[in-house]
Amino acid sequence: MKIGLFFGSFNPIHNGHLIIANHILNESDIDKVWLVVSPQNPFKNADSLLNNYDRLHLASKAIENDLRMKASDIEFHLPKPSYTVTTLAYLKEKYPEHEFVIIIGSDSFQNLFKWKNFEIIVNNYQLIIYERPGFKISNNLGAKILVMTAPLLEISATYIRDLIKKNKSIKYLVPENIEDEIKTNRFYNQNK
Repeated sequence: MKIGLFFGSFNPIHNGHLIIANHILNESDIDKVWLVVSPQNPFKNADSLLNNYDRLHLASKAIENDLRMKASDIEFHLPKPSYTVTTLAYLKEKYPEHEFVIIIGSDSFQNLFKWKNFEIIVNNYQLIIYERPGFKISNNLGAKILVMTAPLLEISATYIRDLIKKNKSIKYLVPENIEDEIKTNRFYNQNK
C-alpha cells in the first residue's frame, strides 16, 4: 500500500489540513494518508501545544468517517524532538510492506536542507509538495517530487487558537465535531 505521511502539530487540526489530504488522495496514486501528529517539531515552540493525546484525539475525530485516512501517534513513542528521518526509519522497519511518501508544503520544502539527515529523505522517498502562496518550488536538492496545486485556504492553527482565546467563533474553520470538542473540553481557553 502507498501511504502518504502528512506530518504536523495539528494544533488543532482544521479544514485546510483536511482539504489538502483529501485532494492528494483524489489526485495522486496514494492509497491512504496518515496524519502523523508530531509531539514536538524541532522548528516550533512547544509552549502553545495542546497535550499530544488531545491533538491526536481531535485528528482522529476529524477523520472518523473517512477510512482513507488515519491519525497516527507513531512519533509519541520515538525520541523527542521528532525528526522525520527517525520516524521514516522506524516506519520502514515496522511496515516493510508499505511504500511511504512524504506530503509537504512548498514552504517546508524550501527548508528541507535544514532537516536532520535530509539527504536520506531526498535519496529514498518521494515527496508530494502542495504549493503555498509565496513559496516557489525549486528542486535544487534533486528530490523525487510530485507538485500538486491543492485548493488552499488561508487558515492557520495559530489564528484559530487566537480566536478561541478571544472567545470568538471558529465555525467553518474546523469540522463541526472538532468545534464541539474544543468547546466542550475548553481546549486552548486560558480560563480553563
